[in-house]
Order: sequence, then C-alpha cells, then structure tokens
Amino acid sequence: MDANATTPLLPEVFEAMRPFFLEHYGNASSIHQQGQFARAAVDHARDQIAHLLHCRTSEVVFTSGGTESDNLALFGTLSASEKEPAHLITTSIEHDAILRAAESIAKKKIEVTVLPSTPQGVIEPTALLAAIRPETKLVSVMFANNETGVIQPIAALAAIAHASGALFHTDAVQAVGRLSLDLSPKGALKDVDLLTLSGHKIYAPKGIGVLFVRRNVRLAPMLHGGSHERQRRAGTENVAGIVGLGKAAELASTWLAEDNPTDGPTHLTTLRDRLEQGILSQVEECGINGDGAPRVSNTANLYFDHLEAEALVIALDLKGLSVSGGSACQSGATEPSHVLTAMGLSPTRARASIRFSLSRLTTAEEIDEALTLIPTAVARLRELSPTWNKPTLISA
Repeated sequence: MDANATTPLLPEVFEAMRPFFLEHYGNASSIHQQGQFARAAVDHARDQIAHLLHCRTSEVVFTSGGTESDNLALFGTLSASEKEPAHLITTSIEHDAILRAAESIAKKKIEVTVLPSTPQGVIEPTALLAAIRPETKLVSVMFANNETGVIQPIAALAAIAHASGALFHTDAVQAVGRLSLDLSPKGALKDVDLLTLSGHKIYAPKGIGVLFVRRNVRLAPMLHGGSHERQRRAGTENVAGIVGLGKAAELASTWLAEDNPTDGPTHLTTLRDRLEQGILSQVEECGINGDGAPRVSNTANLYFDHLEAEALVIALDLKGLSVSGGSACQSGATEPSHVLTAMGLSPTRARASIRFSLSRLTTAEEIDEALTLIPTAVARLRELSPTWNKPTLISA
C-alpha cells in the first residue's frame, strides 16, 4: 500500500520492453535497420502517450523521470526569458523536485512566491490572483498531491496564469492514469503549458518520464549534446524504457475509459473508502488529512495521535504491510512533512501521519488484512506512548 512511492512493473509492460533489451538494441538515431526499428518503437510510444494526454506527439518530450521533467519545466522556461524581469510562483505543498529547484532559481536573483495552502490542502485561485504580477513568467502547481492525494483546481489556476500572460506548469505525476487529462487546444486543460509525468507511478519502469511542452512554448535545454527530442533534451533515447512507458499509457487509457466515474465510485475509490472507514471505526483519535477536499481515488493520509509514524511504518512492515510516513523521497527525514505542516498540522501530528496508497492490483482481501493489522499495531505503540491515556492532574 505504497503505490505513490512506486508501482510494480506490469507483465504486459515488461513483455513489450523485453525485445528492446535482447533483440532490437539499436540506437534510435541510427539510420540502419536496427536503428530505424528502435525509432519506430519510440514514435509508437510517443503516439500512445499523446493519446492518453490528448495532445500532439510533437509535444511529448522524453526525460529520465519526474524530477528531471520538473526541473526542465522551471529552468527551461525561465532560462529562455532570462534577459527579461522574471517572477516564479509555486506552492508550499509541492514535491521537493519543484521546491528545491525554486530555491536554486531564487539564488539567480529571480523572485519566487510560494502560495499558502488551506487546511484541506487546496491552493485557492484567489491566492494566485493576489500573487500574480506583470513580470510573472511561470506558475507551477502540483495536480494531485503525492502525500494527501488532494486534487488542485488546475484548470482555474492555469486560466488565471494565462490571463496574466504567464506560462503554467503542473506536476501531474500522481494524477496521470488516475484522472482523465485533456490537454487538447479545446480541452479542460487547454491553458496548461507544461505537464510532468513519471513512468514508475503508472506501472512502467523507473528512469523514464515525460514533460509535455505545448507547441510554441520556448524551452531552453538543460542537457547539451545531440538534437534529440527536437533539441529540447539531448541524450541517446532509453528505448526500452520509452516502450514500457508507451505500453503503460495505452493501458491507462483503457482503465480510464472503463472506470468512468460518472457511473459511480471507481474500484479504487471503494477500496480506499473501505480502508479509511475501517480504520476510523476501530481507532480512536485519528483522522483524515485532506478530508473534505477532492482526492485521487487511491490515496489516504491519516494521523494517529500519540505515536510516531516511523514506528508505525516499521511495525506494519514487520507484518508485511508497506506504507509510508510521507513522500518516499523524504524517507529517513527527521523533519515533519512540509505538506502537512503547510496545511496547518502541528509538527507532532504531522509526525504521526501515515500515507496509504493503493495500486490497481490491491484487492479487497488485502484491505481486510490491513484492517486487522493497523488497529493492533496502533494500540501496541500507544501503550508505549507517554501521552496516551495520561491521567489529568487536578490542582488542589
């Protein structure tokens, strides 16, 4: 139950990739038959991803993953206009791939504004309206939060950015394959200029990702070398990884068509709600972080007062249940989650919060097993807590 950290490689994806490890190993930039076979596979994968995102194939740029795509979106757009005054707007609940990049950008004398979050984990359009300026070049807001699953009003935020002449980027790593995303010129996300996705979050391999770059957006490359990816990202293509991502995108398109949320809750929503309600009914002094806000169907973030999340993660792991105390990229960090503290949680409660993230392979039986393990583990850890059932001192 830690699919937001990574998903398993599906057998269909691996089988699509297999020939490009052993048989069709050509360089996609070579003109001989081996190279052109690889080129055709890359082009097919680009078509599959464009179909999922409802965009042009020329707008799909392959990268090494979400972090590179995020960095390319920020540094690439701001570097392309470095001779002009520039201003970047992002939020307090972004992934570190955005926040650390923004810190680096600020050292280049480009002003950065960080928007606050509501207690539900939402970035309000009014906050962006108040922060945007004539010199704002880029606004970057995560689509679905990796820790809480909260979905942002991306279409409204992007429209505000465009009305002010700014570009809009969204880190959609946790949204792709879970939400229907229409980046076409007349689609709901027509004002989104750049969008990040990562292969290993949608059952493809690690080490491959995409940055959607809308036509006519100026983007300075971060890597300099060959003319790959229309001169936007130099380097020999990871053909096997690209093929795997293409196949995963094809599968995701099928799932989105089958799930059709207008027909009622999706399978994952039903499982997620069953998990949450089962925990809340059995465990005292716990609650859902982001409750009341729209969330992706697979993510639940709960606080368990009077214990440390790290201890609960370890206790559950010993029983065979994998969960997370927050972003996998912050594993081992001593500081509380910046996402949860930005939402107004105290450091103590933030340190007592656990993320459960389901995959499409999660079963009802696994939910039931989790609901036997979690209350027991919480109860045992609270017995060791100095604040649990502590008697109230009555003054004389």
